[in-house]
Amino acid sequence: MTTPQSGTRAGVCPVQHGSPTNPGEPRLSLHTPEFAADPHRAYRNARSQYGSLVPMELAPGVPATLVVGYQTALRILNDPDHFPADPRTWEQTIPDDAPVKPMMMWYPNALRNAGAAHARYRQAYTASIDGIDLHALHSTVEKIAIPVINSFCETGSADLITQYALPVVFEVLNQMVGCSAELGQRVATGMAMLFDTIEAAAGMAMLSEALMELVQLRRADPGDDVTSRMAHHPANLDDTEMLSQLISFYGAGIEPQQNLIINTLLLMLTDDRFGGDVLGGSLSTRDALDEVLFNDPPMANFGISYPRQPILIDNTWLPAHQPVVVSLAGCNNDPAIRGGDRTGNRSHLAWSAGPHACPAKSVAYLVVQDAIDQLLDALPEMELAVPAEQLTWRPGPFHRALSALPVVFPKSPPLPVF
Repeated sequence: MTTPQSGTRAGVCPVQHGSPTNPGEPRLSLHTPEFAADPHRAYRNARSQYGSLVPMELAPGVPATLVVGYQTALRILNDPDHFPADPRTWEQTIPDDAPVKPMMMWYPNALRNAGAAHARYRQAYTASIDGIDLHALHSTVEKIAIPVINSFCETGSADLITQYALPVVFEVLNQMVGCSAELGQRVATGMAMLFDTIEAAAGMAMLSEALMELVQLRRADPGDDVTSRMAHHPANLDDTEMLSQLISFYGAGIEPQQNLIINTLLLMLTDDRFGGDVLGGSLSTRDALDEVLFNDPPMANFGISYPRQPILIDNTWLPAHQPVVVSLAGCNNDPAIRGGDRTGNRSHLAWSAGPHACPAKSVAYLVVQDAIDQLLDALPEMELAVPAEQLTWRPGPFHRALSALPVVFPKSPPLPVF
């Protein structure tokens, strides 16, 4: 553990300090439309000014430090002793109405705990995911995707977010957790409010009420699903703990998978390497997925931790109990690791790293790739309905998410439903 040195001349410090200790200094604002429009320029400028650790603001009046150095991020993500994920001390320092608080506050789940508590939650969470039959999941995605495609294929146009990616991902997740369509719709609405940090508290209330109903249902009537496996795991999670694991599962599933589908489709529709029509290109859907996970990962800034004590990293003092946020997008594009052809390269941090790395990576890859392939097989002549530069990105410090992805295509008859 690094501690502040004594004997430094009064008023003079040879190193930088993290943002919260210097409230008057300029900070990168992650919550503005300007940042959402061109985050990569913001990362480049911040890196040139500050190096690997950038003073920034998650929301008005909520300072933090953003990690934009790849090796620095790996060091932090793999050091939970010095950088635990428990935010409870920090929570006491910010107002209740801070828009990011519901997304960042402590919950009894694997994401927001360390040590023995983290291990207990992680075991139950991982076991529930490991029980998903990946072979059966292929057919599940197909059965869900085809009727969704049929709902718009005869019109010749669609918004792929609201009309395809969201309903497909949402229904696949519902089936994974054993959730009815009605409960699932309330979950999806609440989760979107959380990610947008708009009416986040109301979104959390809606989400929690729906998932608590699901927990009670699956305790009484278990099935072959994530909720049932978690509810009956030897970790003996109580209702509140169950609720928190499910919030984490949906949080990692709805918005990130939806945005990964959309960001990948955007790349495939605008990059000539994928061909004049999207099936004729030289690169595969998996190649496109990996490129997006490097350049525009759906969770752009996350992996939040809170140093136990002031700690010196890369010649910068990070203050105790203040958020350190890993820019997965910024680190993936660190010039120190960029260069050459990245085809087949999966060294990105889009799934995070260390003890909090995503345990559902294989499931997410399968769902997203199958959803994309089903759509492109059905509508291979699909094109953007507007120039790419007219597309807009949703503001928010955590995600990389388009507001809409409008496309046009030759009208097509409905696909057979099996």
